[in-house]
Amino acid sequence: MSDTISFHVHGAIAEAVVDNPPVNATSASVRQGLAEAIRKVEADPQLSALVIRCVGKTFIAGADIKEFGKPMADPQLPALLELMDHATKPIVAAVHGTVLGGGFEVALACHYRIALGDTKFGFPEVKLGIVPGAGGTQRTPRLAGLETTIKLTTEGGQIDAAKALADSLIDRIADSGDLAAAALAYAQQLVDEGKGPRSAGALPMPADDPALFEEARKALSRKMRGQSAPLRILDAIRLGYELDFDAALMRELDLCRESIAGPQSKALRHMFAAERDVARVPDLPADTATRPVERVGVIGLGAMGRGIVMAMASAGMPVIAVGLDDGHVAAAMKAIGKMWSSSVAKGSLTQGAMDKRLALIATSDDPRDLGAANLVIEAVTENLNVKKAVFATLGQVTQPGTILASNTSFLNIDALADASGRPEDVCGMHFFNPAHIMRLLENVRAAKTDPEVVATIMALGKRIGKLSVLSGVCDGFIVNRMLSKRSREAFFLVEEGASPAAIDKILLSYGFPMGPFALGDLAGLDVQAAARLARAANATERELRADFVEQMVADGRTGQKTGSGWYSYDENRKASPNPQTDAMIAAHAERHGLTLRDIGEDEIRERLLYAMVNEGAKLLDEGIAPRPQEIDVAMVNGLGWPNYTGGPMFWADQIGLDKVLATIERFRAQQGDAYWTPAPLLVKHAKAGRGFYA
Repeated sequence: MSDTISFHVHGAIAEAVVDNPPVNATSASVRQGLAEAIRKVEADPQLSALVIRCVGKTFIAGADIKEFGKPMADPQLPALLELMDHATKPIVAAVHGTVLGGGFEVALACHYRIALGDTKFGFPEVKLGIVPGAGGTQRTPRLAGLETTIKLTTEGGQIDAAKALADSLIDRIADSGDLAAAALAYAQQLVDEGKGPRSAGALPMPADDPALFEEARKALSRKMRGQSAPLRILDAIRLGYELDFDAALMRELDLCRESIAGPQSKALRHMFAAERDVARVPDLPADTATRPVERVGVIGLGAMGRGIVMAMASAGMPVIAVGLDDGHVAAAMKAIGKMWSSSVAKGSLTQGAMDKRLALIATSDDPRDLGAANLVIEAVTENLNVKKAVFATLGQVTQPGTILASNTSFLNIDALADASGRPEDVCGMHFFNPAHIMRLLENVRAAKTDPEVVATIMALGKRIGKLSVLSGVCDGFIVNRMLSKRSREAFFLVEEGASPAAIDKILLSYGFPMGPFALGDLAGLDVQAAARLARAANATERELRADFVEQMVADGRTGQKTGSGWYSYDENRKASPNPQTDAMIAAHAERHGLTLRDIGEDEIRERLLYAMVNEGAKLLDEGIAPRPQEIDVAMVNGLGWPNYTGGPMFWADQIGLDKVLATIERFRAQQGDAYWTPAPLLVKHAKAGRGFYA
């Protein structure tokens, strides 16, 4: 046996036990050991059946991602599963934990399956841009039918043991928690009853349903827009109707290999790794102590403050919610109750769970009540003087060592730290709106932030289900600083002749969920105008001139909430072209003597995206972002940069930084140094022929 497989004999039943921590991946040694176990059972007339199970927290939870893109040692997984298909003695999979991807395919290739009651099953390959390659698209429909197969393989979600049993993906749920004993007893029962091997490949495909495939294709094209793997998986499932089982398996494997070699899978695998990398702060020792956080305070109960309260309570954290006065507190709690009640009505939250969350929230209009909190998050209006006054108060009313965090999206946290009188306790925790839903948390380390504070807020982010990325202090941190450059170019492009609808359409086709103008209407143009005002002192004359947002706000047009902004909106907030916008742009051009021109799609796309890449390079140069991983993870999860491109810095590497630099230099000649001076790091890497990730 290999070093990851142990072989045991219990009378007539053999047992192959996988021990390949942390997730028992189908590494080469696992494949080799299982193949040897099968051959051993086949060759021994005293053995009548084989049980395959795993030690640790889970059954095989997928392939070994480190093997992707490299020559794989034999036997490869399809060859191992072919051995199972042709075995002459029954093979029983005893599964627990999370049975995913290649591990699920191993279980399905076994002849019988017994599971613990809390086991989960799924095919997450699609999330890495990969088509299942070891029979997932062929054995699953023969056992469970088309509807379950399509949902499992194309969406990447999981089902529980009860659903798997109902869909014939497993045969039995173990009555007790002793899976090993239950599996051996089940195998012995099969032998006693004369049950032989039972290959899923010998079963017929379910009745074809072209309408179901077409409906799935349309739904996936909307839900997972731009991604190729879900549609390829549908093609793979259909192979079962076009080829015999063995030929379908071979073609499925071809599709799997093609998808792994493709750019989307490389990008998605990069994102998978990057999301794990950002949890480890490069210059923060792994053993850095964290401060206890047993109760969180939130001061400021507008939209962001309410969302933060909800995020904390949803994670089981007791919260002290402090508002300006009784009226503000009551309005906030009413809004929170309304949002959770909506979830209850939709069935995504039980009334009991809602009641538990509400019970965790204590309210007050007196900041002194925050003295009981270990962490206080400030979410008052985006005005530096107002926030400085709040931090001065927090420095006095909270206990020494209490972490004081600001949810500001762009203001100077060092100034807030100084105002508190306890700068070592101050940091940024920038949630994204809506805070109880958006996954990204931009944690900000100020100049004097204690390392314990950094370690604590990074750990807390994980505790409340957020994806934490660390940034340094600058205007806008990572996401909003980069977004501001896209907004700048979008406004300039409108001044030069591109329509807002054309700009939005180009970013939609690239893969963003919406373009800058639809996003502005959704967030509120009054909010955008306030942000522009706060930054006006550092804006150029041209940036101030492109005052479209201010013009619309002055006219009472603030976006979706008023039914008019860049677009017009009906009672259902469905957008349509807005003649007032066209008139505003024409009048603006005439007033400032601007000549409008036709602008091609490539120029629009490159100006919007390369402006962000260039700013990302500056963030790295300045040490605001410790690595390109932080930028890619933040932009994908905070702005909706399409994950299947890998994020802006990875995407730029794939294009080639020499080509990116050449285009930026062209824009520099056209638009001026103020907007298109290339980042020194970009120039350095481009000249060296390397990328941000080299």
